[in-house]
Amino acid sequence: MTGAVEQSRNKSDPNNNVGVVIIGRNEGERLIACLKSALRDTPHVVYVDSGSTDDSAEAARKLGAKVVALDMTKPFTAARARNAGVEKLKQTSTTALIQFVDGDCEIVEGWIDHAVQFLSQQNDVAAVCGRRRERFPEATIYNRLVDQEWATPIGEAQSCGGDVLMRMAAFDASGGYNPGLIAGEEPEFCVRLRAKGWKIWRLDAEMTRHDIAMTSLGQWLKRARRAGHAFAEVSDLHHGTPEQIWARETLRAFFWTGLGIAGLAGGALIHPLLFMTLLIIPLQIIRMALRDKPATKTSWAHASLIMLQKPWEAAGAIQYWLGKISGKNQKLIEYK
Repeated sequence: MTGAVEQSRNKSDPNNNVGVVIIGRNEGERLIACLKSALRDTPHVVYVDSGSTDDSAEAARKLGAKVVALDMTKPFTAARARNAGVEKLKQTSTTALIQFVDGDCEIVEGWIDHAVQFLSQQNDVAAVCGRRRERFPEATIYNRLVDQEWATPIGEAQSCGGDVLMRMAAFDASGGYNPGLIAGEEPEFCVRLRAKGWKIWRLDAEMTRHDIAMTSLGQWLKRARRAGHAFAEVSDLHHGTPEQIWARETLRAFFWTGLGIAGLAGGALIHPLLFMTLLIIPLQIIRMALRDKPATKTSWAHASLIMLQKPWEAAGAIQYWLGKISGKNQKLIEYK
């Protein structure tokens, strides 16, 4: 047990000592709902705006939130925005706990009280999250699949997402989020949290309502490219460490993409029988779908999209490596 965790055993976190950091850009009415849900639970709310062209910042001020407008000459990242929000929170309050939430989410009433109560009883837990749900899961197949992705296992977890209640002491001791990451900043930060002796926990409780508003295959595939970039960058950051986070995900993207290219090229250029190697891909889809018992239409759709997105994940990884070699700063990959 490290000193940071040991020291926390001698303190208790007051249940009302919570600040909220909201990040967003051009979220419109979704941001209004997010702000109201945060201000319902605490007056210590900071909104960090990443270059909105609507009236997000002014709307946040009118509702009573402190506002940080990020310098537009520097690349925007969610990590950079969250760090800036924490700094503003420190300047305007003495809160010991931070609830991070994205501006397209709404905090479920009762969540913060529930999470604070849990942390008051578990002094070695740095961060706690609950169930994030899509607001309109039936609107599109993509919304429904993302809603399923949020249903992570209950109990001790390897990482959290963007919505999480965290101890300020743990945030500071672990150095905050890596501002250079355009995606994957939460799992990367959690690696450092756990290296300090802290735990992350997922509660069986409703936490936030999210509105991904995904309506097209193009959005899904762009999200996959962003994931591939994150897989490559985060695994590169922790290369050679005991926990080689996301190395397998990167390798899988290249394996399945390479298999598809080899099958097509081999069949076209060498012998048509080599097209038969492509049958491995539908067999993998069948295997993945049948993991669900019983397999549903959603199971088949999810398995199919997971395999379809592999080339986009590989493209995201290649984008990261090309950017690293050239020394260019990477831009956000946005699917909205």
